[in-house]
Amino acid sequence: MRAFATSIVRLQWLLVFGLLASPASAEQAAKSGAKAATPAPTTTPATERATFAGGCFWCMETAFEGKPGVLSVTSGFSGGPEKNPTYAIVSSGKTGHAESVQVEFDPKRISYSKLLDIFWHNIDPTQADGQFCDHGRQYRSAIFWNGATQHRLAEESKRAIEASKRLKRPIVTQIVPFTAFYPAEEYHQDYYKKNPEHYAAYREGCGRDRRLREIWGSEVPSGH
Repeated sequence: MRAFATSIVRLQWLLVFGLLASPASAEQAAKSGAKAATPAPTTTPATERATFAGGCFWCMETAFEGKPGVLSVTSGFSGGPEKNPTYAIVSSGKTGHAESVQVEFDPKRISYSKLLDIFWHNIDPTQADGQFCDHGRQYRSAIFWNGATQHRLAEESKRAIEASKRLKRPIVTQIVPFTAFYPAEEYHQDYYKKNPEHYAAYREGCGRDRRLREIWGSEVPSGH
């Protein structure tokens, strides 16, 4: 019930600002083909992709965007079996998907290990029921590894944090194989740029930065 209530509150907040279509209009758009999922950004042989879930994808976008070597960050959904899900259905918690971001990067300029470091320091790895004020599996934290190297580095990064004894509770962040990524609707992309006041109000109200400071102290990255 708590996860459902949280999703309802967030959906109502979006409806207030006219940022979420009604279920009927969404269904009509889907039937007409206008709601087809945007293809994931293509990469060249010189670039790679990393996929992470860390609660609200608006906030996870800001964690990676602007970092040297990061070429693009896309908000979307990963971790569930349903193809081409919408924000409304993922928010209901019925799909198995988590709000996620897919990072396209140049490994010659920024390493996957560095991306992992950014990821860990922008989440609460000990929270099992979501992230910060957002509760439910659709807001869980996860590393979706793609290939043996990403898998190895993700596990090594987790063990390093555990060995540091920095956290007071066990790490519950998933480290699981990547299967598919579906971009979210366009109004979610670069949300912090399109609606800076609403984004700042949401982030502050959710207590994200306050909790990050409690966990990581001076290690919390700047630029949120």
